[in-house]
Amino acid sequence: MPVQTRSSLETRHRLIEAAVAVFARAGLQGATTREIARTAAVNEVTLFRHFKNKEQLLQAVVDYSFSLQKQTLEPCEEWTGNVREDVRRYARLYYQMLESNEALIRMFIGEAKRHPEAARAILHEAARARRERKTAYLRTLQQQGKIRPDIDPAVAVDLFTGMLLAGVLRSGLATVEYSRERYLDSCVDLWLRGLALADASAPSATSEPHDPDR
Repeated sequence: MPVQTRSSLETRHRLIEAAVAVFARAGLQGATTREIARTAAVNEVTLFRHFKNKEQLLQAVVDYSFSLQKQTLEPCEEWTGNVREDVRRYARLYYQMLESNEALIRMFIGEAKRHPEAARAILHEAARARRERKTAYLRTLQQQGKIRPDIDPAVAVDLFTGMLLAGVLRSGLATVEYSRERYLDSCVDLWLRGLALADASAPSATSEPHDPDR
């Protein structure tokens, strides 16, 4: 890779990381391109060579955050093929990812109230593919008779990720009497019991379909 191209990519990456820090600290309204450029140790002219405006930079931040999420949740040798164990591992990895982006997540929640359409459009598009893959995975389990047929897979996916998000947000606001691990295990157990067939305590752990998101 030519030195100039590598330098440009490094500058862009530095600007995105600076934007993550500034957006998380000051919010979308409070963040300025001047402060982002200062944090990245470049001038505003350089910033505008890479991003036309603050909104375009925000989109880059979202894309960057979700690319890190994808790397965190990529398939790995530790997946066992056992539903309960795999969901438990996924929950831990997803929870860790949420914790590492907590400040940015809180910023988006705050901005969603002031700029609902923009926030919804950005976050929906960023999360759409992952949500669709998880929903398709649950539909496959339904077709194989492994989970309840009357459950809406999209709702089930949103419930699970919502429980994990709620745990992260609550932990930053209040002292709880249970451990992080106990909370995660309870989320997994309650979710799987909700999906289970009437004559089973949890979905079958054998002959699982391939989950493209694991």
